[in-house]
Amino acid sequence: MSHELSALTRVTPHLIASAKLTVATTGQGFTDITREVTRFLKEIAAHEGTVFLFLRHTSASLVIQENADPDVQKDLVTALDRLAPERAGWVHDTEGPDDMPAHVKAMLNGVTLHVPVLQGTMKLGTWQGVYLAEHRSAPHQREMILQFIGSAG
Repeated sequence: MSHELSALTRVTPHLIASAKLTVATTGQGFTDITREVTRFLKEIAAHEGTVFLFLRHTSASLVIQENADPDVQKDLVTALDRLAPERAGWVHDTEGPDDMPAHVKAMLNGVTLHVPVLQGTMKLGTWQGVYLAEHRSAPHQREMILQFIGSAG
């Protein structure tokens, strides 16, 4: 078994930049926000560091997923529906039958991400994109905080 560690990069952080990103969803499904995060990094001239994303909601989530085949996102919606179906005898249904399952799905996926940034770009894998996963049936306005900590260049 072989292991290899690349050359180390040391950077003293001197930049903390934040912005609010608002995304209008069209209902249950995935919304690609990779371009918006990339634009944020370009606008602040990010160089080396980490970009953090925090979604300010409990019925949607953030994920890094495949961006090449949209069928993956359809299958993921189906999988999440199987894990947290609408008609499972939930007690909390104040906002409708999709409300509690949406909370469960958000808990499974999470509402935060952090992605390394090297030479000004997120170091995502070849087939990866950053997505907001909407778990409610109706369209919503979702807010997230983007924050970069690192160096500018």
